Amino acid sequence: MIGGWIAIGVLLILFLWVVATYNRLIRLQVRTEEAWRDIDTLLRKRADLIPNLVETVKGYASHEREVFEKVTEARAASLKARTPKEQGEADDSLQAALKTLFAVVENYPELKANQNFLSLQETLEELETEISRSRRYYNAVVRDLNTKIKVFPSNLIANLFGIREREFYTLPSEEMREPPQVSFAR
Repeated sequence: MIGGWIAIGVLLILFLWVVATYNRLIRLQVRTEEAWRDIDTLLRKRADLIPNLVETVKGYASHEREVFEKVTEARAASLKARTPKEQGEADDSLQAALKTLFAVVENYPELKANQNFLSLQETLEELETEISRSRRYYNAVVRDLNTKIKVFPSNLIANLFGIREREFYTLPSEEMREPPQVSFAR
């Protein structure tokens, strides 16, 4: 009789542990997805800002067509990216295109003093800071999820329910690891 109660107690504890571990893994998955959606939202805000930036620069430097095309293509690639790896690669080419655009701006002092341009520049700087912060948070949540999936005994629950590791958001080039410089001397 007592042995039966002990067995029921052990099974109940084991069941509660499985449920608690599963719920922790699901919470981490949801946080990871939420963090990725936050990055996606910020990247879309940045992508929406870029055409205004290009149009403002075009008003002063209309002959720089190749630069505008590269920025537009890079923006389109960024919008199409779906995975953290694809997004990192798209960000790499977008940042390179934006650097070229800002190099063009250096040749136009009246553009650097334009209030609309300055406002767009400030908004872009704020977005880049938010994107950087969101990337760090996303990677922290992915680290927590991936660690939980790999360590014993929670790896047993993850394997049982098919919970898989997530990809980190990494930047492909060393140059991209530095924050973009979009400020100009006023």
